Amino acid sequence: MEADAPWAASGSGARPAPAPKNIYEALGGDRFFRDLVERFYARIEGDPVLRPLFPPSLEGGKERQFLFLTQFFGGPARYSALHGHPRLRARHLPFPISQAERDRWLGHMLASLEELVPPEPIAPEMRAYFANTSQFLINREGLLRPEFLEPPQKGGGAR
Repeated sequence: MEADAPWAASGSGARPAPAPKNIYEALGGDRFFRDLVERFYARIEGDPVLRPLFPPSLEGGKERQFLFLTQFFGGPARYSALHGHPRLRARHLPFPISQAERDRWLGHMLASLEELVPPEPIAPEMRAYFANTSQFLINREGLLRPEFLEPPQKGGGAR
């Protein structure tokens, strides 16, 4: 038996904790994703381009995003139990999403993620998921007025 294997007995007789099965477990479960969603929505609240795309109260969206992200990254299937199949593209079709809106959304999500400092190799995997999925949700061309063409700066948005 390899001494470095997670199941190998240590010299003290104590067994090491089992390796996490997925990103949800590796990040400690719900708390990480609650924090991520709260940070992200604080940025959305202060974004003059994206905020109008959301309903007056952000609470429902926060809860749905939290449930979706925890499920996607390996946590309980609470989103599907409450809302059915995620159907991300279909659920986002009513909202005008061009490359510019996508870039602003992604900037806010990545800045929120970086504040929480997820460990390697989890961080690149999450960044790639958010980049690829947000690109997939683009459903319009060139919607933004010229004054909004710059993506948000890292660390921008309301806190």
